[in-house]
Amino acid sequence: MALLKFETHKIAIRAIFANKVRSFLTMLGVIIGVSSVILLVAIGSGLQEYITGQFKDLGSNSLFVVPGSQGFQGDPGSAFANNKLSDTEYKNLISYLGDGIETSLVVEGSKQAKYTNNTKLIQINGVDSNYFRLANYTLSEGEKITQNDIAGTTKVGVVGPTAVKELFSGSSPLGKYLTMGSERIKIIGVYNSKGGFGGVDRDNQIFIPYTVAKKYFGLERPSTFYLSIPDSVDKDVATKQIKTVLLKTLKAEDFSVVSQKELLNSITGILNALTLGLAGIAAISLLVGGIGIMNIMLVSVTERTREIGLRKAVGAKPIDILLQFLIEAVALSSLGGIIGILLGALGSLGLKSFINTSITPWSVIIAFGFSAFVGVAFGTWPAYKAAKKDPIEALRYE
Repeated sequence: MALLKFETHKIAIRAIFANKVRSFLTMLGVIIGVSSVILLVAIGSGLQEYITGQFKDLGSNSLFVVPGSQGFQGDPGSAFANNKLSDTEYKNLISYLGDGIETSLVVEGSKQAKYTNNTKLIQINGVDSNYFRLANYTLSEGEKITQNDIAGTTKVGVVGPTAVKELFSGSSPLGKYLTMGSERIKIIGVYNSKGGFGGVDRDNQIFIPYTVAKKYFGLERPSTFYLSIPDSVDKDVATKQIKTVLLKTLKAEDFSVVSQKELLNSITGILNALTLGLAGIAAISLLVGGIGIMNIMLVSVTERTREIGLRKAVGAKPIDILLQFLIEAVALSSLGGIIGILLGALGSLGLKSFINTSITPWSVIIAFGFSAFVGVAFGTWPAYKAAKKDPIEALRYE
């Protein structure tokens, strides 16, 4: 009996390799489906890991005050267009909040910057002296903006690596002046690369005292208040205190107070839904591949009718015939799944030079398991048809 089962496996595998081109074309749908699932999930997971890493830079004790009642979950364009935050709320926070709670603010804009013959549109961030520490910006050279710079409205700035490369041709910008409009900003520092985030190059920025940003560049409204809450202070209590202070001058719909954890959960939730949606779309090609397998197996059953009759005539049972064709279908889909996994992994490695990717074990297991399931699901009907053939009629088949 065991020998007969072994022979069934041998016959099934031999049939696959007897028509190599047809077998490969049959597997193609499964290969494309599995590799697409692996690759899209790798891109989604890599993006999620990258964003998580970026938010960890801010620290788990961070709170943010942003315009609009929905915070980062609503329409950011609408929220910032109707921004009601001002210096009044910031000063109230500083005077009201207890010791140990550090604050910073950012006012944002953009200007065409020029040095000698080089020009570039650059992001301007008006900040105070606490910002670099709270937002975890470190310097590669030079010094940070100080409280004296804030108080004296000193025209100094700290630039990123992209600005250094494109405006100063890669040479040290320290002590040099960057012209923006009618104003000249002395460069006193260069911060370490922060990379891109949300399609924005965070290395193409200049940080200047917020008093300079307000006076000379007309950037009046703070876009964000940063707050660092010590471990000894309950974050829920701190959030209530912050809201109490802000509600003295603003309405509830004018602002949101969000934590680093809430912000991260919101973004990762969106990314998870997007990744699963893309993987689901890619999985459709697996179903198409399964239909292809069923069609080819039905053709194969018809072509091999005499073989089926001969096997039955020499003692093969219907279950042996069913297993033979089912093994062929599962082998085709499983082999296609393995090839698809390898291609997806190679594609992920190739993309690492451009974007962050991360292959997750669960995506490999699910993709391969689904490819094997496709073989069983779409191979059962052709195998059943083969098993039910009458041996006499099969031998007479021309």
